[in-house]
Amino acid sequence: MNGWISVRVAERREEAEGIVGLVLAPLPGASLPPYEPGAHIDLKMPNGMIRQYSLCGQVGDTTVYELGILLETAGRGGSRHVHEQVNVGDMLDISAPRNLFALVPGEPALLFAGGIGITPIIAMADHLARSGTPYALHYCARTHARIAFRERIAHSHAPHHVHYHFDDVPQTRLDMARVLAEADPQAHLYACGPAGFMDFVIGAARAAGWPEARLHVEHFSAPEGQDPGDAFEIEIAGTGQIVPVASGQSAATALAEAGIEVPLSCEQGICGTCLTTVLAGVPDHRDMYLSAAEQAANDCFTPCCSRARTPRLVIEI
Repeated sequence: MNGWISVRVAERREEAEGIVGLVLAPLPGASLPPYEPGAHIDLKMPNGMIRQYSLCGQVGDTTVYELGILLETAGRGGSRHVHEQVNVGDMLDISAPRNLFALVPGEPALLFAGGIGITPIIAMADHLARSGTPYALHYCARTHARIAFRERIAHSHAPHHVHYHFDDVPQTRLDMARVLAEADPQAHLYACGPAGFMDFVIGAARAAGWPEARLHVEHFSAPEGQDPGDAFEIEIAGTGQIVPVASGQSAATALAEAGIEVPLSCEQGICGTCLTTVLAGVPDHRDMYLSAAEQAANDCFTPCCSRARTPRLVIEI
């Protein structure tokens, strides 16, 4: 990826049980690009890993970026590296912010955060509070110890805007039917957290008749159990080389076996590292990196996870 921005770890703090907060500052004489609530960046670590993290600082403050990173014990090592190896003073590379989870300006908002899903949601809540837009924040966690940004939330948000729900305190559990029934009929719903949590929230909203245009989600990982898809072919533009892709095999794997290396990072269609130009054919987009409009253009795809709706894709390497 081109255009990496070098930053320094200016502060590291324990935000909650299993969650580390990083404050990233630009190098002397440099600046950080502005961003809107819901944005995320790619974080490139010294060991070469690239992971995606939501920006959770105060929108409008481009003197620093803030991240909250959960230790994923069953993950692929990125969060563990941050927790065990990244310290104040370390140099890291980041991408410019990208936003696939943007607030609809001026519309009431119903915010749902599950665990580490609070990171984009807190930036949204802060922005809504400052702008005077009606909102409610429902923050779900296993225990009180898992709540991040508690002091910030208490300082910036009136108690009637914030509702905590804990797995180990049954009387606080989230009553989705009641919350949805009492919501502003014009509100947009935003949810971020583990897949099961988002399935629960969005499923309840759909069952209650909320239109898709008012439902917004941010994924931290790719959906499980996707259809393996039909076999197809990839043609390499300019060479005529044909690479068969079997059902259940990723295009990136097939290309690698044919001696064509595609840069990879997340391998889940989240980061965009493998984004490849499509000259002909129609991709079956399975990524969460491209916007709906970018997917509709069908001029690129993510070979780590996406496939083809036509028998052949012609790509440019």
